Amino acid sequence: MDGLERMSRSISRSMSKSNWGMEDVFASSRSRRSGGVDDDEEALRWAALEKLPTYDRLRTSIMKTFAENENFVQKEVDVTKLDTNDRQAFIERIFKVAEEDNEKFLKKFRNRVDKVGIKLPTVEVRFQHLTIEAECFIGNRALPTLLNTARNVAESVIGLIGIRFAKSTKLTILKDASGIIKPSRMALLLGPPSSGKSTLLLAMAGKLDKKLEVKGEIKYNGHDLSEFVPRKTSTYISQIDNHIGEMTVKETLDFSARCQGVGSRYELLSELARREKDAGIFPEAEVDLFMKATALQGTEHNLITDYTLKILGLDICKDTLVGDDMHRGISGGQKKRVTTGEMMVGPTKALFMDEISTGLDSSTTFQIVKCLQQIVHLTESTILMSLLQPAPETYELFDDVILLSEGQIIYQGPREHVIEFFESCGFRCPERKGAADFLQEVTSKKDQEQYWGDKSIPYRYISVTAFANRFKRFHVGVRLENELSVPYEKNASHKAALVFKKYTVPTSELLKANFDKEWLLIQRNSFMYIAKSVQIIVVALIASTVFIKSELGTTTEMDGSLYVSALLFAMVMNMFNGFAELSLAIIRLPVFHKQRDLLFHPVWTYTLPNFLLKVPISVFESVIWTLLTYFIIGFAPEASRFFKQMLVVFLIQQMASGTFRLISGACRTMMIANTGGALTLLVVFMLGGFILPKRLIPNWWIWGYWLSPLTYSYNALAVNELLADRWMKKKAADGITPLGIKVLQNFDVPTESYWYWIGCAGLLGFVVVLNVLYTLSLMYLNPLGGPQAIISEEAANEMEDNQEATTEEPRLGSRSRTTNKSTRSLSSNDGNNTREMVIERIMSRASANGLSRNADSALDRPGGVAPKRGMVLPFAPLAMSFSEVNYYVDMPAEMKAQGVPEDRLQLLKEVTGSFRPGVLTALMGVSGAGKTTLMDVLAGRKTGGYVEGDIRISGFPKNQETFARISGYCEQNDIHSPQVTVHESLIFSAFLRLPEEVSKEEKMIFVEEVIDLVELDNLKDAIVGLPGISGLSTEQRKRLTIAVELVANPSIIFMDEPTSGLDARAAAIVMRTVRNTVDTGRTVVCTIHQPSIDIFEAFDELLLLKRGGQVIYGGPLGRNSHKIVEYFEEIPGVPKIKEKYNPATWMLEASSISAELRLGMDFAEHYRQSSLHQRNKALVNELSTPAQGVKDLYFTSQYSQSTWSQFTSCIWKQWWTYWRSPDYNAVRYFFTLVAALLLGTIFWRVGTMRDNATNLTIVMGAMFSAVLFVGINNCSTVQPVVAIERTVFYRERAAGMYSALPYAIAQVVTEIPYVFLQTTYYTLIVYAMVCFEWTVVKFSWFFFVTFFSFLYFTYYGMMTVSLTPNHQIAAIFAAAFYALFNLFSGFFIPRPKIPKWWVWYYWICPVAWTVYGLILSQYGDMEDMIKVPGGPDQMIKHYIADSFGFKGGFMGPVAGVLVGFAVFFAFTYAFCIKVLNFQNR
Repeated sequence: MDGLERMSRSISRSMSKSNWGMEDVFASSRSRRSGGVDDDEEALRWAALEKLPTYDRLRTSIMKTFAENENFVQKEVDVTKLDTNDRQAFIERIFKVAEEDNEKFLKKFRNRVDKVGIKLPTVEVRFQHLTIEAECFIGNRALPTLLNTARNVAESVIGLIGIRFAKSTKLTILKDASGIIKPSRMALLLGPPSSGKSTLLLAMAGKLDKKLEVKGEIKYNGHDLSEFVPRKTSTYISQIDNHIGEMTVKETLDFSARCQGVGSRYELLSELARREKDAGIFPEAEVDLFMKATALQGTEHNLITDYTLKILGLDICKDTLVGDDMHRGISGGQKKRVTTGEMMVGPTKALFMDEISTGLDSSTTFQIVKCLQQIVHLTESTILMSLLQPAPETYELFDDVILLSEGQIIYQGPREHVIEFFESCGFRCPERKGAADFLQEVTSKKDQEQYWGDKSIPYRYISVTAFANRFKRFHVGVRLENELSVPYEKNASHKAALVFKKYTVPTSELLKANFDKEWLLIQRNSFMYIAKSVQIIVVALIASTVFIKSELGTTTEMDGSLYVSALLFAMVMNMFNGFAELSLAIIRLPVFHKQRDLLFHPVWTYTLPNFLLKVPISVFESVIWTLLTYFIIGFAPEASRFFKQMLVVFLIQQMASGTFRLISGACRTMMIANTGGALTLLVVFMLGGFILPKRLIPNWWIWGYWLSPLTYSYNALAVNELLADRWMKKKAADGITPLGIKVLQNFDVPTESYWYWIGCAGLLGFVVVLNVLYTLSLMYLNPLGGPQAIISEEAANEMEDNQEATTEEPRLGSRSRTTNKSTRSLSSNDGNNTREMVIERIMSRASANGLSRNADSALDRPGGVAPKRGMVLPFAPLAMSFSEVNYYVDMPAEMKAQGVPEDRLQLLKEVTGSFRPGVLTALMGVSGAGKTTLMDVLAGRKTGGYVEGDIRISGFPKNQETFARISGYCEQNDIHSPQVTVHESLIFSAFLRLPEEVSKEEKMIFVEEVIDLVELDNLKDAIVGLPGISGLSTEQRKRLTIAVELVANPSIIFMDEPTSGLDARAAAIVMRTVRNTVDTGRTVVCTIHQPSIDIFEAFDELLLLKRGGQVIYGGPLGRNSHKIVEYFEEIPGVPKIKEKYNPATWMLEASSISAELRLGMDFAEHYRQSSLHQRNKALVNELSTPAQGVKDLYFTSQYSQSTWSQFTSCIWKQWWTYWRSPDYNAVRYFFTLVAALLLGTIFWRVGTMRDNATNLTIVMGAMFSAVLFVGINNCSTVQPVVAIERTVFYRERAAGMYSALPYAIAQVVTEIPYVFLQTTYYTLIVYAMVCFEWTVVKFSWFFFVTFFSFLYFTYYGMMTVSLTPNHQIAAIFAAAFYALFNLFSGFFIPRPKIPKWWVWYYWICPVAWTVYGLILSQYGDMEDMIKVPGGPDQMIKHYIADSFGFKGGFMGPVAGVLVGFAVFFAFTYAFCIKVLNFQNR
């Protein structure tokens, strides 16, 4: 027994030395023993358990379950074998209400640990004099045009030698920050955007970018970061949600739990069990079960996952896919919680959480923070969390506050003293203002004045540095300094607090977890693998019927060369079959990099399963390919050669997969991978010895021949076939050499049989080397981050001026830290010289004191309505009323599978209400209540489903065509063309949407007025950029979205979540914009998620929905929200609102589903019975009849502009978009340039060799492969560009800007000059280096054919996007036809040899016409004699006519067909863009 115990202890010690004590966190139980009989029975069971060997005792616990008669039944369970239902039932029983039961649970756990005197490990993090700096460039070339990019690239190349053109400067992100983050205290990190919050959190977690310069020290329990493994001891929870879309929520957390292990929970448990046994204490069954189930390593489904899902409120969607661009999944708020949960299931003791509440409503945020607070207090964990807009009740949950601004810490200490500190500086927090919002604004230059406390003393601006210095003298600051001066005793650190091993889980476990995940993903992606196999089957069948044996002989050298062509085609096809790996691997890279950096598992445990699990698929495909082609084509009829060919095909597939994986790991983005990958393939292809025989490869390229894996594949396949008896027994034309040897000699392939095995060994070597290199690339290469920070010179000058004005030490403004080029640096003077919180507009209807500074808010006028603004263009104020609106969708298949009988699912139920001019209405409800659904239905934006009910505009039935002309819709995700400026976006919208009667000058004036209204005047020349990557910040983007709709001069505007994802200050700026819009007399409706008090009270009316799309309140808010508060407080049983509580949060809590269950009532029914509902119905009836003399809306045409105007506007925007898309155009030009130079150097002067037929075939191969590669590159690079623009197109078309045709034609026309330039330098380089004949006619034809070939490939790429939902599927779809383009191009098998049943495809294959045109234009009139292998000499023009079917004098038709293909693809693109809509709403 003792031996067992000793063994178990040594096992547990070796298992791990880390801890987070979430165990503790989580322990639980409900009732203490119930009734004497149960007590005795339970005591007997515990006594029996204690007699077990230690190892078994730590795995066995007692589980209580309900029997049928409602009594407890106790059973012994092995915690490693709990099934899903057991775990589910346990969690459901213990945690009915997450935040209440969690606390009871943790207290019982704590009680158990304290009883036996165990001290939990804790982590204290200290940082002293922490300064972090970044290098950034000052430059004027912020606009990314093609020319600027070329200059930048040239400069950076010269920079490599050490010559620098760009001016650079140091940018301070954090400045001399010191503080302590203590265990068992919840710490909140606050600060305006760009104040350095994320940088501080990353620094604490030891995850800073290596390029940053760090001074100062960070210590955990007195240990430097280098003395232990900080990434295992603490965890940074990122703002960015990177997850694998094909995994469910539970699978994601399970995988994370398996990789992170259980830390020191097992040691804690064994020590606890030992002490309890000595003291004779029986634990509570539930606490014991929980601790045992969460402390054992190696279980696939840990109870900790179920616990985490429950407290994060994810249990309702645990079996739903997380989702991504390709798969529908959970909502954004749920995704945010998965990011948090993924790290909480691990055993880390310190958590650094970066804005974990984005997209969550305030009640959910409160619940999560409450649970985390209990975990911190009861298990002595350490948490520092930054939040954007914490509601007052959430803010109250924190013990400590750290306030950051411009990289300096202004306050750090207990929450109770922070307001006192600012009062000592002369600032006061107003009555109805959240403390967190006040803290974020009081340091800002523009917002500070409104909080000045003593009005008798003149206000003066207090800088951030002044605040920081005052804090050092404040009593909290003095205490902090004293604490920091006493160092932490290293010896006092609990030995399980810090982790000293990189991976705490055994490698075999990690490998198994990765195998399970990889297998799961293969199953989830089965459609793609099946499609790939089907594709290979189809191509194999086509190939075998093209090279069918009844058509092929085995008697001449020409016959031999056709068999070699068939082998070549097999090789090329199986090589390209791996292409699908590329996009799959790249899509998963962000998640991999995240998990690698969090030390989830070693890199090889990810790449090994990835490689091994694909082998069976590859074996299957190789067998299928060889079975289908070998006998039908009629290769050598010997069993050994059949299997040998199958082996080579398998090795080619493995080599191809390895190649594409390596490309994905090295290139890391789809854009670079497409180009880098294609260039690699081009070299491998050209130098494989089959297009250009080895003897003709120039000396400077011969190394490429030996390094090309295709060399080995080609040699092995050719030797295997042509050394068979049937080729060796016949003689060649010279009557001496065996036919097989002669054919091999013609192709310059080695003739010894051992070359087969050399080929196989070479391929095997490549497979190993490529996969090892892939693993190394994943190990050492980091994701391609944002570009180098750049500040425009104007901004830099402005900062210097500001620094001269103050007496602070210079610090180049913190705002420009981000990569937003010149935009973010300008946002510091956001054009709002007035106070941010406009919201007073509504609240201070009565008292307008202090608002006189605000030039445009003359609220002191009678009636308190702001003057009408921005009225240069008249518009008709319109009201909207809707009655009994219902909305249904088809019942989802998953719900049908669960036995739901109905065919339709109802999302909106009998919604009645109205929106009026000059009234700002909020649409609210919990997540999933149908806010956006209702808005989409009313705005006519739904593309599916069934709408019932009556919707009227000023009394007339709504007609969608005319309604689109007078309404605007601001979507939640701000979709704009990324490459145009703010000003251009607005001009584009105005010119297309304002009526033709408005003159150009008036339109421009109106645009300026709107820019002024939404306060974007100093950003109007800033590039919009892609969300979260470049360009405008989220809040500036929101204002642009509103402006784009405003310039259309609409009467009714819908806004979906205009403030989500913004901090308090940014939300205030956006809300002021919204308010300004309403004050012009327009009708504005907003859905809103988690408003702060002041944002909520900026609204005039509220329409509140509950889950299931039913109205539970519709009416005015009242001053200080008193109307809505009175309405709910009148309901018996609803608790009164607490003082200073946010009415929006209170209202959502008071009307929640749990409140309905508690009160036993239906709020929707209560509302229907209320007088308020009757009043609303009367109002709707009144608005449903048109006023006298009012006419229904009527427009002569659907669009406000003529088709020609639509076309000119579209082409204007497309032109700027292309000019400023260097990543697209520069990449494409670079590829073409490199391809042309490669061709030129490899096929150096081949055009002059016209003495034998082989040389002609070489030229043909060169032409074919060059056009094919450049064409395919054009095709794949255009796809993402078209896909991004298409999302903008959907929004603009829905807004009634233009029809599909002018848009599509504009996009098609814009490509022409770019392709023309590409063709010009490509043809000049290739023509000169390959040395074709310099005659005007020949060169012109060569140019013409190449130009139209590049053009039709580009249009083909555009067409594939228009036919498919996104560019990933478009790439797969496009690739499916590349194989056929290849086969029927006339290169692998000339037209006269193609069987008659396939010859029709040759005539419709665009590449075949390109090759026809290129060869015919160069050789169609040549009369030189040429040697033909195994036949008499011929004239060149006769030879190409006989052998390839290229008839002289056929150039006219060829030219016509090439133009025809370009037109056909372009037209199909336009047609599909018009007809197909892949937006599901």
